[in-house]
Amino acid sequence: MKLTIGSRGSKLALWQAHWVRDQLAAGGYEIEIRIIKTTGDKLQAVAPGEPLPASMAQTVAEVGSKGLFIKEIEEALLAREIDVAVHSLKDLPTEQPAGLALGAVPKREDARDVFIARNGQPLESLPPGARVATSSLRRQTQLRALWPDLVYVAMRGNLDTRLRKLERGNSEALVLAAAGVHRLGLGDRITSYFSFDQMCPAVGQGALGIEIRADDPRAREAVARLDHLATHQAVRAERAVLRRLGGGCQVPIAAHAVMEDGQLRLQALVANLDGTQIIRARKKGPASDPEALGAAVAEDLLRQGAREVLGSIGDI
Repeated sequence: MKLTIGSRGSKLALWQAHWVRDQLAAGGYEIEIRIIKTTGDKLQAVAPGEPLPASMAQTVAEVGSKGLFIKEIEEALLAREIDVAVHSLKDLPTEQPAGLALGAVPKREDARDVFIARNGQPLESLPPGARVATSSLRRQTQLRALWPDLVYVAMRGNLDTRLRKLERGNSEALVLAAAGVHRLGLGDRITSYFSFDQMCPAVGQGALGIEIRADDPRAREAVARLDHLATHQAVRAERAVLRRLGGGCQVPIAAHAVMEDGQLRLQALVANLDGTQIIRARKKGPASDPEALGAAVAEDLLRQGAREVLGSIGDI
């Protein structure tokens, strides 16, 4: 049986697509990979401060920042041009288009964030004013709360592009997701790892989301063998937090769940942009109902003032 996988064309995206291809091929499937260029990929080629082309600006307005790396892939899936879409799960909005379903979530890679210094210097010893690059507001706010004397600068591009910019001296250090660095075999570049208390990850960070058409039993059966139940339950809890708070990837919301003794332990946070206010919540709950746990943690955040914090950013 032949299946076509849709993927972005970056090194990391292709690593992920090839990994899924290899797992499915081992099950006897004939697999083809089709590269699809997304609006997010095109956006990365636009220099900071440069106005967006009208068509791109319209797409950003329609799908929001969180859908930029998947819109065209989902359209190809709905048009039956591909059978399986492979995403970084943190790019996948909590509300999927009608007709699509999350067919599998494989076992998660390391969900932590990592610090990469150009000269191998520990973060704690960076001098005031040193530039640390990350385009993630989630990372920036948590870093500002711990190291307010550093300067946090935006840096666009795929992982390998950002590492090249670091080497060119665009910044003294870089903060990235550990999973991507590991998958590309670049673990030796890592200076240190952040603990989950220092840096709560993005929802779904380190996990893959394998998307299919809801009415395609062939693809559903094929990808089901890749699903890792504990990871799938954990990310369902994390995504429930994000769904209740109504945020995308451009607001400082973080959540991370792990399985412990048959229960899920979930922590989440909401922060303001300068890191001076960080609201945290933690709860445990049965793995059989991840959405209820996620909703309960989100409600705890809201009771502590998360709506006001996010409202000041303009997202809820």
